[in-house]
Amino acid sequence: MAEIRYLATNPRRYEWIVEGDIKACFDEIDHTALMGRVRGRIADKRVLDLVKAFLKAGIFGEDRQFQETNAGTPQGSILSPLLSNVALTVLDEHIAQRPGGPGTSPGVKAGRLRRGLPNFKLVRYADDWCLMIRGGQPDAVTLRDEIAGVLLSTMGLRLSPDKTLITHIDEGVDFLGWRIQRHRKKGTNRHFIYTYPAKKSLKAVMAKVKKLCRQVEVNQPLDELIRRLNQAVRGWCAYFRPGVSSATFAYLSHYLWQRVWRWLRSKHRRSTWKELRRQYCGGGWWPRGQRELFDPETLGTTRYRYRGSIIPSPWPAA
Repeated sequence: MAEIRYLATNPRRYEWIVEGDIKACFDEIDHTALMGRVRGRIADKRVLDLVKAFLKAGIFGEDRQFQETNAGTPQGSILSPLLSNVALTVLDEHIAQRPGGPGTSPGVKAGRLRRGLPNFKLVRYADDWCLMIRGGQPDAVTLRDEIAGVLLSTMGLRLSPDKTLITHIDEGVDFLGWRIQRHRKKGTNRHFIYTYPAKKSLKAVMAKVKKLCRQVEVNQPLDELIRRLNQAVRGWCAYFRPGVSSATFAYLSHYLWQRVWRWLRSKHRRSTWKELRRQYCGGGWWPRGQRELFDPETLGTTRYRYRGSIIPSPWPAA
């Protein structure tokens, strides 16, 4: 997220974004092509045989029938995330080697911009990726089609036509649960890039809170409900803490309070608000038992620190 924000701000202005979505990434990777890339790093035939055995292990379907796996990396296999990353290095290498990519010198990039040619950089996390482009929308369309051809010809992977979108930073992008968009700062005419939890992510955690309040029966103690809610909400807030998330946390805090109080009212239908506050809130309004309900609104936010390419890789160049 720090990389996307850094590239989109002045003076870099990589403002057009191809939001990539690979259709059934884990299911359609070509085994022959994938093993070819693995052999480029590993010479030990015993390790290669073990990797191939993981790929060919097969899966049990929902109908309890065994299915062979002639393509893809079976989800649930401990090697699947690593092997899918290995497969998608074809995309990294293609972008890195292409003129206008991250391997291009600053002088050449400036010359390309003067000639109306685009510069671009790939930001990828596993099979989720964004191609940041300094250029125009036609450049983004051309690069999207080019990437689709590279993935299909090398790894047998296809881009989802419905989910692979081309958007401008002013319209906003949803990536890894975040919303990143350029807005005008209130009270000024200046525009800044903001990152905050996407609406879809907020709806997901609210649905989880609602589900937990229904799963925990009212005949159980409040501590059990608080324990399960804290586990879910605290982890979600920790993930979205490095952003402009204070307003979202405040909204979630109110929703959490509302659902817990509804649960307490169902548990004690004949008790008054004053009696419930005395019993469960110590006379206040925030629920607590032996442990206190986590309040997202009290969690301070931070910012991702952009580190660029200064993080050294432990692996030698291939």
